[in-house]
Amino acid sequence: MGEKAVPSPRRRRVKRSCPSCGPEPGGEERKGRGNPISVQLFPPELVEHIISFLPVRDVVALGQTCHYFHEVCDAEGVWRRICRRLSPRLREQGSGVRPWKRAAILNYTKGLYFQAFGGRRRCLSKSVAPLLAHGYRRFLPTKDHVFILDYAGTLFFLKNALVSSTLGQIQWKRACRYVVLCRGAKDFASDPRCDTVYRKYLYVLATREQPGMVGTTGSRACDCVEVYLQSSGQRVFKMTFHHSMSFKQIVLVGQETQRALLLLTEEGKIYSLVVNETQLDQPRSYTIQLALRKVSRCLPHLRVACMASNQSSTLYITDQGGVYFEVHTPGVYRDLFGTLQAFDPLDQQMPLALSLPAKILFCALGYNHLGLVDEFGRIFMQGNNRYGQLGTGDKMDRGEPTQVHYLQRPIALWCGLNHSLVLSQSSDFSKELLGCGCGAGGRLPGWPKGSASFVKLHVKVPLCACSLCSTRECLYMLSSHDIEHHPTYRDLPASRVVGTPEPSLGPGASQDPGGTARACEEYLSQIHSCPTLQDRMEKMKEIVGWMPLMAAQKDFFWEALDMLQRAAAGVGPGPPNPES
Repeated sequence: MGEKAVPSPRRRRVKRSCPSCGPEPGGEERKGRGNPISVQLFPPELVEHIISFLPVRDVVALGQTCHYFHEVCDAEGVWRRICRRLSPRLREQGSGVRPWKRAAILNYTKGLYFQAFGGRRRCLSKSVAPLLAHGYRRFLPTKDHVFILDYAGTLFFLKNALVSSTLGQIQWKRACRYVVLCRGAKDFASDPRCDTVYRKYLYVLATREQPGMVGTTGSRACDCVEVYLQSSGQRVFKMTFHHSMSFKQIVLVGQETQRALLLLTEEGKIYSLVVNETQLDQPRSYTIQLALRKVSRCLPHLRVACMASNQSSTLYITDQGGVYFEVHTPGVYRDLFGTLQAFDPLDQQMPLALSLPAKILFCALGYNHLGLVDEFGRIFMQGNNRYGQLGTGDKMDRGEPTQVHYLQRPIALWCGLNHSLVLSQSSDFSKELLGCGCGAGGRLPGWPKGSASFVKLHVKVPLCACSLCSTRECLYMLSSHDIEHHPTYRDLPASRVVGTPEPSLGPGASQDPGGTARACEEYLSQIHSCPTLQDRMEKMKEIVGWMPLMAAQKDFFWEALDMLQRAAAGVGPGPPNPES
């Protein structure tokens, strides 16, 4: 009974705050509760091991609390353990400055989401996630299925199938099963038309080991193009190139009987070859000539960085941000440029240079209209505007790139047959999807009548969405975050910002150089010309989309206008739509 009581180890506390921040407040009053233990007393390997069991979101949040936890949570050892937990079958960490952190975040954020336009359920669904996939790099929906390429060069075949639901009902589900189509893939493409019905074949640019010549040992890696049936995944054709030629991108252009394959080399040169798709399933050999494209023959100094194509035209973006065009039919040429003056039907491969004010980073090419995004995050639209697919607020065609002033710094841009989509990010880092053009068939959710300006669509966008695609039946969004590859926009110089007064303006000069007052007068005249109150409400919604407001402000005005519109129609307010 005279012995001293030894404090139990369970009563010892671990100090939560950063050890470098000084003593814990109230420490003098808490002496009776036991001495706190600093986190720094634990071995670093043990701390990293404990933190690696946290969800990725919590690891990132913990790293923002103090300098000590920032260094611990940012260590490659933590991300190596997280990556092994997320992808146990991943053998290599990949490439980059931070390979394990990049690999872990790629696999944590990967996902393919889709929303069907028809049917009763119009909500966002997620496809099956292949366990072997190392992030998602590209995807392409075809007539019956979806194909996804990961960062390890593995191409996955996501199948639509009949499955049994939890209630025992048989239902048709999209992208619910997967198989590995091939490995070593660099890029892939199919029929460039927006309608997936025409996408019968899948062309895969891949690297394969070829046996050496007679009398030599070993093998060589050669690039090849393999053609698969999209319905079954069966390979029906293969063409192999010389080992000295290395390609990085493939696009298709033209009709089925004269399908042109454009191949972009690592050096920025364009090669082309022509195949007849109607004869690909016949078991026989072909002799195909690979030729240098005219854009690389006539302009040998140009180094092409990427390509985009549709059935009748091809667009090239150089490493310096220049844009060159090939247009192969007079109808599309007239829609894009408003004239046939420079069109030569005998020389359709002659590249046409577009006049642009800054370096172009990426683009989107529809059937007869296109969108460009420059280094300052500005969006330029050009072409046919019959349905308002250019987002300029009217339905007048544009024969040259025209800036859409109320949209900036998009994450992704997509142009379809007669509508356009923009994936953007608001100030609170949430994503939203904007669309314009024809709204028939539900292709602009929430705007069945369409819109001549970009309006917010009633779609719940994933937090890490990075690309999108729309078909006749469905809207697809790819989720993936690569910490080393994201568009970095420059700040526009003050002298080039619309509405910024020039320093040389005198006291009697106009105080509205951006034309804001004139634009508001035009908006009022458009509202006044609407015959009914409902039409005026719809026009006001469009005008809110045109105006350079913050995302939260636009949402407020759109929701307020919806409430007023329902009240005017005699409909109760009801609960707000969660999808909006």
